[in-house]
Amino acid sequence: MIPVAANDVAFSLHAVALTAFTLFQVFIYERGNQKVSKVCVSITAIVWTAAIVCLIVALSKSSWLWLIDVFNSTQVGMTAIKYIPQAVMNFRRKSTIGWSIGNILLDLTGGVLNFGQMGVQSIDQHTLVNFYGNIGKTLLSLEVVFFDVVFIIQHYVLYPIKRDENGKAIISERVAPLIRPSDKPEEDNV
Repeated sequence: MIPVAANDVAFSLHAVALTAFTLFQVFIYERGNQKVSKVCVSITAIVWTAAIVCLIVALSKSSWLWLIDVFNSTQVGMTAIKYIPQAVMNFRRKSTIGWSIGNILLDLTGGVLNFGQMGVQSIDQHTLVNFYGNIGKTLLSLEVVFFDVVFIIQHYVLYPIKRDENGKAIISERVAPLIRPSDKPEEDNV
């Protein structure tokens, strides 16, 4: 039995579409003096090259399950690459000011519900194949829940936003800017 349900495929297609849309926006919107880093461009090029090579191999051998497994492993790696810099930056700045916790809370909810779905399916089928048969889904859920808990601890416990008696945020500490200003003046974009 292959523990890949239609909702898993739909979720993956949805994630690919939204990632492509975000990547498209990187190219069309004005970024001022911000640039996509060479490391980011290199990682993206390596991953896309590997994906194309794996797709060609899967086409020639008709090994679609292998391709899904490779893409799952790639997603687990890319998720770590996505989350580690944010956790490190929050730690270095000792602050989460300017960063939204909302998506992290939604992400945590999705990760926990994903485990719930696999648990219910395992109980229904009297087997743990849902956990070890789709190892990419299991690893991704573990990784997401781990990093989301780290971010929640950073945001609410280690570096909470101080508020006055009216509930307004007090930003009195000096926080390093997220983006360093350029030395040359910016031109007006008209």
